Amino acid sequence: MAPYCVLAARLRHALNSGVRRYHVAPVLCQRAKVAMSHFEPNEYINYEKLEKNINIVRKRLDRPLTLSEKIVYGHLDDPAKQEIERGKTYLRLRPDRVAMQDATAQMAMLQFISSGLPKVAVPSTIHCDHLIEAQSGGEKDLKRAKDINQEVYNFLSTAGAKYGVGFWKPGSGIIHQIILENYSYPGVMLIGTDSHTPNGGGLGGVCIGVGGADAVDVMAGIPWELKCPKVIGVKLTGKLSGWTSPKDVILKVAGILTVKGGTGAIIEYHGPGVDSISCTGMATICNMGAEIGATTSIFPYNERMKKYLGKTGRADIAALADEFKQHLVPDSGCQYDQVIEINLSELKPHINGPFTPDLAHPVSDIGAVAEKEGWPVDIRVGLIGSCTNSSYEDMGRSAAVAKQALAHGLKCKSMFTITPGSEQIRATIERDGYAKILREVGGLVLANACGPCIGQWDRKDIKKGEKNTIVTSYNRNFTGRNDANPETHAFVTSPEIVTALSIAGTLKFNPETDYLTGADGKKFKLEAPDADELPKLEFDPGQDTYQYPPKDGSGQRVDVSPTSQRLQLLEPFDKWDGKDLEDMLILIKVKGKCTTDHISAAGPWLKFRGHLDNISNNLLIGAINIENGKANSVRNALTQEFGPVPDTARYYKKMGVKWAVIGDENYGEGSSREHAALEPRHLGGRVIITKSFARIHETNLKKQGLLPLTFADPADYNKIHPVDKLSIVGLKDFAPGKPLKRDGFDPLAVLILKI
Repeated sequence: MAPYCVLAARLRHALNSGVRRYHVAPVLCQRAKVAMSHFEPNEYINYEKLEKNINIVRKRLDRPLTLSEKIVYGHLDDPAKQEIERGKTYLRLRPDRVAMQDATAQMAMLQFISSGLPKVAVPSTIHCDHLIEAQSGGEKDLKRAKDINQEVYNFLSTAGAKYGVGFWKPGSGIIHQIILENYSYPGVMLIGTDSHTPNGGGLGGVCIGVGGADAVDVMAGIPWELKCPKVIGVKLTGKLSGWTSPKDVILKVAGILTVKGGTGAIIEYHGPGVDSISCTGMATICNMGAEIGATTSIFPYNERMKKYLGKTGRADIAALADEFKQHLVPDSGCQYDQVIEINLSELKPHINGPFTPDLAHPVSDIGAVAEKEGWPVDIRVGLIGSCTNSSYEDMGRSAAVAKQALAHGLKCKSMFTITPGSEQIRATIERDGYAKILREVGGLVLANACGPCIGQWDRKDIKKGEKNTIVTSYNRNFTGRNDANPETHAFVTSPEIVTALSIAGTLKFNPETDYLTGADGKKFKLEAPDADELPKLEFDPGQDTYQYPPKDGSGQRVDVSPTSQRLQLLEPFDKWDGKDLEDMLILIKVKGKCTTDHISAAGPWLKFRGHLDNISNNLLIGAINIENGKANSVRNALTQEFGPVPDTARYYKKMGVKWAVIGDENYGEGSSREHAALEPRHLGGRVIITKSFARIHETNLKKQGLLPLTFADPADYNKIHPVDKLSIVGLKDFAPGKPLKRDGFDPLAVLILKI
């Protein structure tokens, strides 16, 4: 198909509809360019290059391509020579843009400053969403956050201005909602310093979560490396209806694949059922794909995406995507590494948890399961919103449930909070009455930010250690994730199910079959919610919260005080001496699940994300030590005394002793935070040895100069004792200057671990 642009396509249609036919000159196509975003009018979508690269690769591979392959291979740095084998080779890619949230942007910008480059090489943005703590409501919480975080916001604002990075001020909304509304589009390759960046796959883009160092590579104009992903196909048939929502698709998939089943793969949804899901619903599904370890998730371009693009002021992008649609859907006959089939007509509402997002239950079963397992069935708090479920449709369906309760004189029995995904969503649900309904049923509208989803929640209704249950429309529910209380049993489900359960106040309520009792004493049943996927009027953009970078930011000052407790300029780590690592001590042998939350906690620690030494005081404080079954208590092998993990690591560093960490399965799952790699490197760590790693964390360790190794036989984990000394033999054969084959062969497989 010829690469016609929007203007040419429209002109051709107009001319062909008449009696006479005219030739449309190719030069006309070249002039009608479409901007990636109206915030960057001089940065254009380049579907022609995507098409050219796809054709080169298709000819080389001589087979039909999946949609994931088209977009990934379409962004290859050298499509003619790149070795391509799923799950084996490493690809060198050229992403279109970078996005950073404020907690990870601090370290990313500090690293970019260290590069000495004058300006970023690709369009990039910073989004202030992580540092706003939920306390008393949106306006007050936002004002408080601006005061407390003024130093950090000023750093990010001025750094953005100096280096050409767009800056979304606090109150703008959650990074992923902002990206969906403004930056994602069919065929884009975007990397973001947050693990839920795949949210953009709801608009047909390959959007991948990475650590800050990867983002810096792309901003510096360096090709980005990614292990060639496998592709897992999820075929959707049937149609969503009733209480079943898009969230239930990913909750079901998580139950099938588990938290590590998608590692090293892109999840590609396809089939006739796709068209029954709204664009923002597709984004929900892609967003939570991070919980199964997937590199990213994606849907093919369709009319639902076109409708969303039009409603968000990007009809020109939709028109251009229509012209290139054959490259924005999978080829007929393409092959997937694994296929899962889900009949949406048979899918039931789900709720997953507690303590892990892959423990899936039908909502109809959860009450009985909770009673059997001894989980609290009374719901203390219901929370809707977050980057996963805060769209206009989500708010509308929740309001539809709340409206029914109000009509019968009921309010929520549980505490109830609402987090709008963006300023645009907040303003629009205020205008259209959804926010009023949700307040009337007992809800508290929080700031347009991450809030409780990432632990930014000043929770007052319980004491730490008190056993309780919360239900959320969030994506993660690891131990202590939302409120730092290890006894909080958190369950994730759809916003409408959260709303219904909050009204009933118990996990034992099934809205599909059970009745509530109204204020008049009469029983009634909630009807399945129905709401518009997009507003009938245009979106209300709300307040203007975007700061454009100046054309020339060279004169902008970026100050980092040497006495700051929030920000710290980076110093280079010591270099490897080219020798084997001998007689290392074991800092901790971790028992069971160890997420990035366990390695580098969020919540109150977020304020130190720009200060490496200060935030290193949370290193592995949530990990369970196999020696004594306790968190943040390890034996100092030099003094034989037990103490906090960070203190022990600092002592080893002071004494010049190298150390290692031993981990279990899927070590480092969860967030993309590179602090979980920076901190052990800063405190003297050299090696992390596990049964297996989560993708982003393994990459982050490599980027920061820590050696991530896996046991050849996972059972060897049991052979190592916390008091052992370890040596890694064979490293010297790979000293700088020696040839090292990368593609198709892992040289570190020959390393020997001596105890």
